[in-house]
Amino acid sequence: MQTPTPIALSIAGSDSGGGAGIQADIKAMSATGSYACTVITATTAQNTLGVSDVHPIPIAHINAQLDAVFSDFDVRAVKIGMLADADIIRAVAEKLRQYGPKNIVLDPVMVASSGDLLLKQDAIQTLKDELLPLVSLITPNLPEAAALLGQAVPQTEAHVQAMMPALQSLPTAAILLKGGHLTTSEHSTDWLLANEQITPFSTPRITTENTHGTGCTLSSAIASYLAQGATLQTAVKRSKNYIANAIAHADELQIGHGHGPVHHFYQTTL
Repeated sequence: MQTPTPIALSIAGSDSGGGAGIQADIKAMSATGSYACTVITATTAQNTLGVSDVHPIPIAHINAQLDAVFSDFDVRAVKIGMLADADIIRAVAEKLRQYGPKNIVLDPVMVASSGDLLLKQDAIQTLKDELLPLVSLITPNLPEAAALLGQAVPQTEAHVQAMMPALQSLPTAAILLKGGHLTTSEHSTDWLLANEQITPFSTPRITTENTHGTGCTLSSAIASYLAQGATLQTAVKRSKNYIANAIAHADELQIGHGHGPVHHFYQTTL
């Protein structure tokens, strides 16, 4: 009997520059061995220099995309990225409750690299109320974790450790806290908070300006490995290794004039 193809779904925004969002998700899922399908929640006009326009997709069309995918595909894992507002969050949560996928990874796209909030406060609360109880894993970076808790962004590892009890009280199964913003450290460490345990995953910090799409790529790789039947800890470990290599090879690409993407297909030749 033929083995079923592992299928992962990305629910996220489109990046016209191809380095983040839906485009990065498809690349990461494909590179890590899964078939990627998509539901687009917004289109953006962006490149390596920044975002110039955002167009949310009408909720009726988001719902139609979700129905089309779940009615035909055996979706083993879902990755959620950019959800533009509270109404879209509620709509996606309702469909996830309807179809009940086993594995859901939420990358809370909430804070721009400038530090500006991408979601209004009411949408952040909706995210916490509607989506967090449904997901298997949430993958905030330090500014996003601070926004979820209404705290200041931690500047040291001691500050990170101090925020972990509050994170563990959030109504979700597990959290992967990404420590990439602690740039004074020689290592990039992420912490998996699950089953009342804290497990660190650390790789050497890589000096490069080409890190666009790292959060999308990591969360999509985790969803991909979960779709293939990996345990959460194994999926996180393999994905951490994958993103570290994708960053390490990023300078082999010459894409745009700003912050370029990671090299999703570093194991192949472009």
